[in-house]
Formats: sequence, structure tokens, C-alpha cells
Amino acid sequence: MLEIGTLLLLLLPVFPVSGELQQETEQRRLPPPGKLDFGYVPAGVYETLAHYEPGPIGILFHLVQTFLRAVQPNAFPHDLIVKLAKDKFGAIQTEYQKPENIVLTLQAIYYEIGFLVCAAVGLLFAILMPLVGLFFCMCRCCDNCGGEMHQRQRKNADCRRGLLGTLLFSTSLVITIGVLCSYASNQNLSSQVKNIRRLVNSNMRDLHTFANDTPMQIDYLISQYATAKNKVIYDLNNIGPLLGGRIHQELHKEVHPALDQVLNMAGAMRETREALENVSVSLVVLQEGTGKLSSDLSRVRSSINRTLSHPDCHDEESDATTVQLCSSIRQSLPQLQIGANFTRLPNVNSQLERINEVVKTDLSAVVQRGFSSLNDTPHMVIEQTRSVVDSVQSLVDGIGNNISSFSKVFPVQSFLSNYTIFISHAHAKIEDYYPEIDKIDFYRWIGCIALCCMVVLVLAFNYLGLLCGTLGYDKHASPTTRGCISNTGGTMLMAGVGFSFIFSWVLMGVVTILFLAGGNMEKLVCEPFHNKELFKVVDTPYLINPEWKNFIPGYLYNDSELELTVESLYSTCKQNRGIYSAMHLDKIFNMSSYLNTTVFTKDVVDKLERVKIDLRGIILLEAEGKQNLRDFSEVGLSEINYADYLEEVNKGVTEVDLLSFTRELESQADLMPRGPLQTALKNHVGTLQQIHRQQVLPMEQTMKYVRARSALNQSIRFLERTASDLSNKVIAVLDAVEAAQYLISQNVTLLINQETRKYTATIIGYFHQYIEWVKASLAMEVAPCKPFSNILDTAEIMSCSFLVDSMNVFWMGLGCSTLFLLPSVIFAVKLAKYYRRMDTEDVYDDIPTYDTMNRFPRASAPPRHIDW
Repeated sequence: MLEIGTLLLLLLPVFPVSGELQQETEQRRLPPPGKLDFGYVPAGVYETLAHYEPGPIGILFHLVQTFLRAVQPNAFPHDLIVKLAKDKFGAIQTEYQKPENIVLTLQAIYYEIGFLVCAAVGLLFAILMPLVGLFFCMCRCCDNCGGEMHQRQRKNADCRRGLLGTLLFSTSLVITIGVLCSYASNQNLSSQVKNIRRLVNSNMRDLHTFANDTPMQIDYLISQYATAKNKVIYDLNNIGPLLGGRIHQELHKEVHPALDQVLNMAGAMRETREALENVSVSLVVLQEGTGKLSSDLSRVRSSINRTLSHPDCHDEESDATTVQLCSSIRQSLPQLQIGANFTRLPNVNSQLERINEVVKTDLSAVVQRGFSSLNDTPHMVIEQTRSVVDSVQSLVDGIGNNISSFSKVFPVQSFLSNYTIFISHAHAKIEDYYPEIDKIDFYRWIGCIALCCMVVLVLAFNYLGLLCGTLGYDKHASPTTRGCISNTGGTMLMAGVGFSFIFSWVLMGVVTILFLAGGNMEKLVCEPFHNKELFKVVDTPYLINPEWKNFIPGYLYNDSELELTVESLYSTCKQNRGIYSAMHLDKIFNMSSYLNTTVFTKDVVDKLERVKIDLRGIILLEAEGKQNLRDFSEVGLSEINYADYLEEVNKGVTEVDLLSFTRELESQADLMPRGPLQTALKNHVGTLQQIHRQQVLPMEQTMKYVRARSALNQSIRFLERTASDLSNKVIAVLDAVEAAQYLISQNVTLLINQETRKYTATIIGYFHQYIEWVKASLAMEVAPCKPFSNILDTAEIMSCSFLVDSMNVFWMGLGCSTLFLLPSVIFAVKLAKYYRRMDTEDVYDDIPTYDTMNRFPRASAPPRHIDW
């Protein structure tokens, strides 16, 4: 087994990997790179099912285990066994009188007290039973102990006979059950011995599977470097979108607001031109409308003044009311004029001409060229890193070649060949033992059958005796006149008693020996194996070698401090984990020089850190665009008198409501006496009504004039807002553009270095993923060592489940049968009196006597009396 473990240790160093990977020299948190899919390591299927289901006989197994726990309730003597093992039992044998050795002996006796008591009972039974049988035989030969062929007649004879028959039959049934249990366990052991070959062959095939699949799994680990390599090469080929895209994304956060401000300013230019055009057009329309209205109202006002110069309005002889009315009309005439006088507002032609010159330069196109220059960052990165990318790709290819060639350093095939030869040789040796095992099992089976046959012989006499005695019994016959069949039944019962004395000591001796062997095997080996107490004994520090804390690492690695125990090795293999983690092979096969991150990626990091990216070729805003912004600030929007415009826009068409003025004038004319004055005023009312209808109403309601006033109002207000601190706004936009341009030209190095480190960390992350996957695969999937735990489980199944359990059931059944031979003897002896033909019997006075001794032979019954 040790040679197998040694060969297995030699299989794993074919792949360069370390259990402890160092951190990068530069401490930093790596961003999570894209998840790589390395697939599943190809794994063979182990066919051994190291689990035993005993079936119905398992009930007997549990029964005997319960009995043993009752006999031996003490806990597993861990400390006692460790002390005995450390002393190698020699000190106790040579210096047994020392107090400490006496204590150990007493502890061992205390632990074995249950077994010792039972063994003492068995030995006492085996010694006394033949002695008692001898004295019993001698006593009967002297016509004592029931040997006298005379039976007293009693009234309850039938009841006693029935009770004794029932008790003997019940006892025989118990003995039968016991011998059947022994026979079943004997047959079970023989049938399970035939399964040993199947289990051994299955384990050997699993060992071959382990040897055949391990190189394939290692080759798969090596081949999966291509997955990480292809991903690295893909990222290197796409360094423009990845690295350049990240730089562009970070620059975009700073540059985009500045260029957006320029775009906003370009939009403001266009809107300013539109506003000035609206002001110019609206002003012309409104000036035309209000000019004609002003002249018409002025003419009507002059005409009314001339009318009011009529003598009726001045003579003293005129009506006072008329004079008063004329005076009122004359006072209201100044109101008869236009409200908004747009003719007095200056035009904006000069500003419009200048803004037209400004917008001739397409500032939006200039800004778009700046965006295009910025968006060209990935292409610039590709061009400037081409040589570095080529060198890194060559380095990555070289790493792959190193990994592939490293497996050739170790003689894998020779190790595998030696390992396979060893397994085949061991299997052949085991095959050679099968005939011997079959022969031994056959002899064992014969011996167990012989023991069972001893009990069966007694049972046969008991059952035949009961059968003959019961069938041949005649209740009307006297003890001296019983029939031949009844007499034969009694004789068979006595024969069974004789064989019981002959065989019982042999049976009890065998039972005692098997009890001590099987019981202690169950309590000291099988049960501790299941609850892993046995592993704790084996793993006791300094047990096997006083200089080694742990034996396995001390023997294999010369490092007994390593936490590698039999229990941990067994448990790990039981979980079907890789032998690399189970055996802690990283302790001696540290391959970090090949797969460690700092070694494998140091050159990659060095080359990527040489990346130099120059973005000074990016021009965000050309000089033409900057000059265009300055020209816009000098258009002259601040020269416009916005207050006058807004004042006129907010006035009505006329200063007074012309329709109301006309009604008032008409009502005042109606109060005057009829005459030329009244008629003239009436004519003026008609004229004003005509002006209101033809001029005022259109200017108030026609869309042409309404839109003109609205456009003028909105445009003036927009221009007023735009002109507000326009120069400072333009300066702020230019400063923002200059700051962004300075960032790209002078301060972008820090950003480039930061993003380059992130990009490098992403590349290194793929190596990290590969290495971690290799570690996990070695620990969990590569060379799973389940076959080795299966070997131990198979040994436990064969020794405990097959042998010990069957042996324990055998001695339990046989011992139970042997113990019940004692009451069987008692009942058979007493019952035989009621079946056998007696030589004499009790004679009563009221019955005629006969000379049976002279008239009839001793073996014949006397004639039957009519009164009997």
C-alpha cells in the first residue's frame, strides 16, 4: 500500500502548479475581468460502490451488535491503546510489576470485563457439562438419577407429561432458531466470499482508471491555457476599443461639456439671427400700419377742430349746453391719436448684417470636427501601441510553449508504466490466493456445518422422540405395558441427552473462542472505524515514530508538522477530491515558478507599462471657431434699446378706445340743437367709425399684425436675454474649451497611465483565472482519489461486514442453541420417563395381583385387567 501511495505521489508533478500563489508586487485591487469558461475536466467513472447492504440478515447483525454493546458498554479505549502501542507491549510483558503497567493491565481488564465474564461462563459451561454428563451417566448406571426403570403412578401424570413435552418442544424451537441463524450466517459468509473477487477486480479497474485518466486530465489542464491565451490575444487585438475606448470615455466626461457649450453658443447664434430678422420684418409691418392710421387720425382731429370753431360754440348768444359740449369735445381731441408709435424705433439692420457675417462660419461643423478628433482616440491608441501588442503576443505564445514543454521534463509514461505494472502484479498475486481462499472457505463451511449438524443431531432426537412419544403414547397403558413406538420416543430423547453431553462442551468452546475474537473485532476495529475513533488512534502524534508528530508527512515529506493525517486523507478521498489536495503535494511539488502570477506576467506587465500614448493631435476647437465666438460677442446686441421696443409693444393701437370715443362724440352731438354743427359732428362720427372698422380692427385682429407684434415682443425679449453678459459668456466658453484642450495636451498622462494599469490588470486577470481554475481542478477534479478510500472501505466491508458480522451471528446462534441444550437435557430426561417402557410400576391393593415376573417376560406387559 505504501508503494502504491509512493507511485501516486510521483504522478502529480507532471503539471507545473503551486498551491500557494504569491500576490503581485504592486498591491492593488484588480478589477474583475471577463469570466472565462474552461469547461469541465474529463473524468473517468469509478465503478466500485463501497457500500454493503446485508439484506434481511442485517436484522441479525444489528441484534448481535446490540448484544455486544450491552456486554461491552465502555467507550473506545483510545488512551489505553495509544499507551500500549507506544510501549509496543514489550514493557508490560517484561516489567509487568511496575505500577503504571499494573494500571494499564487493570484498565484493559476493566474494558474487557464484559467479555471476560461471558468467556468465563462459557469455559465453565464447557468444563462442567462433560463432567456433569459423566457423573450423570454413572449415576444412572447405578439406577439413580432417574436410571431406575420404575415410574410412580400419579394423578397429574398426564399434566406433567404435557408440560414437559411443551417445554421441550419450545426449547427445541429456540435451539432450532439458533442453529438456523448460524446456518444462515455460514451461508451468507460463503456467498459473500464469492463477491470478494468482484470487489477486488472492481477496485483494481478503478486504480487502472485512475492511472489512465490522470495524464488525460493533466493534458486537458495544459490545453486550457489556450482559452486564457486566446482571450488575452483578443484583448490585445482590440486594444483600441478597450484601452482607447476607456480613455475616450474618461476624456468625454471632461471634454463633452465644453464642446456642448460651444454647440449651445452656435445655436444661440442662429437664434439671434432669426430674432433680429423677426425684429426687422415685424418693425416694417407695424410701422406701415401705424403710419397710415396716425395720418388719418390727425386729419380727423384737425377737421373736428375746424368744426368746433363754429359760431355756435363761441357766441354769447349760443346755447350754454352747446358751448359746454363743444368745450368737452375739444378737450378730448388730444386723445385721438395712435398708441404705439413704431416709427420712432430704430432698425436693427447693422446688427443683422454683422450676425449674418458671423453665421457664415459653420461653428457646428467646427465642433463636430473636434468631436471626431476626440472619437479617433481608439485608432490613435492602436497605431501607437502596435509594436507593444506584437511583443506581448509573442511573449504569451512563449508562455504557452513553456507550459506545454514543461510536462515533458517529467517521465510521465515511465511512472505510469511502473504504476500500472505494480497494480497488475498486485492483482495477479491476489488472483493466486483465490483458490486458497476458496479452499479455506470450503473447510470453514464444512466445519461450521459440522457444528450445526451436532446441534441438528440433538434436535433430530428431540423432535423424533417427541413425535414417537406423542404418537405412540397410550393413556390406558401402564408404564410397564407401553408400546414400542412410545418406548422408542423415550429412547431417542435419552439419545439426544447423551449427544448433548458429548457435543455441548465442543460447541461452547468454539462459541467462546469465536465470541472473544468476533466481539473484540467488532468493538475494537469495526465500530471504531465507522465512528472514526480508529483514525484518531492511528493519527496520534508521535505514535509510530517518536520524532514524527504526523507519520504520513514525516515519512513522505520529512515534515511531520504538516497537517496530513490518515483521517483527513481518507475523508478527502471519500469526497472524491483530487489526490493533489488530499496528499498536500504542493508541499514538495511547488511549481509557482511557472504558474505564479508575478513570474508569468512580469514581462507582460513590463511591456504594457511601456505603452506611450500621445493625444496632442486632438484639436477640440480650431482657431476659426474661437474667432467666430469672439465675433458673435461683438455683434452689437447691447446697442439695441430694448426698453423702447418693449414700451411700444406693450401699448395699444390707439391711445383711446376709438369705438368708445365715437359713441361719446355721437351722444354729445345728439344733445346739440339741430343745425350745421350737429350735422358736421355726425359726419365726423361716421369717419371715425370707418377708420375703426377699416384700420383699427384689422391691426387688432388680423394675424399679420398680431404675429408681427408677438414676434417683435418675443424677439426683443430673447435678444435682451442673449445680450445680457454675452461677452463674459463667450469668454467662459472659450476658457472651458481651453481647459479641456489643456487636459488632453498636458494632463492626460495620468489618465492614460491609470487606464493602462486597469487594462494590464484585466490581461493579468485572465492568467489569474487560469491559475485559480488549475488550483481548483487539481484540488477537486484531477486524479480523484476515491479508489484509495474505496480500497479501505472494501477492506472494511470484507473484514467487518462479510467476516466479523457473519462470525458474530454464527456464534450468537450457536451459543444460544448450546445454552438451551441444558434445559433440553433436563426436560428430555424427565419426559423420557413418560415414554419409555418401565420394568416395574406401582401396584394398588384393590386390583388383583398377578405374578407378572414369573408368568410374563420382563419386556412384555401384563394382561389387561377388566377393571383397569
